[in-house]
Amino acid sequence: MESFAEWGYLGLFIASFLAATIIPLGSEIVLSILIANSYDLTTSLLIASIGNWTGGLSSYGIGRLGNWKLIEKYFRVTKKSIEGIKNKIENWGSLLAFFCWLPVIGDPIAIGLGFFRVNFYMVSLWMFFGKLIRYIIWAIITYWTISIF
Repeated sequence: MESFAEWGYLGLFIASFLAATIIPLGSEIVLSILIANSYDLTTSLLIASIGNWTGGLSSYGIGRLGNWKLIEKYFRVTKKSIEGIKNKIENWGSLLAFFCWLPVIGDPIAIGLGFFRVNFYMVSLWMFFGKLIRYIIWAIITYWTISIF
């Protein structure tokens, strides 16, 4: 993660994008390193959120393609698991995208939203808000931790 932080904002964007895909990365650590090194907070939050948001939208796009061989092979998400969240998608619609930031279930949610062709613009909006709020909370925790030491 430190190597991403050495790249500054670009590293934060890449780490955040990859963290929203099947690659298990902790982009929060990169954000914390930048904050600790006095990078601009607003810029850092926006870059992390946009990177993670576009990564999440790539999962939505993969779901929209509906290629189960690709999804099961590279995302390790089964058709059965996507069908299992169908009721939640029908009940919550695009609002469910707010929770795409969650570990483990975030990718299946994004893929399912794409597969069931939930409105792209509303999914994009809710997904961005969820990811932004997640990074804001992480930044608050980071500042609080720094203040203790």
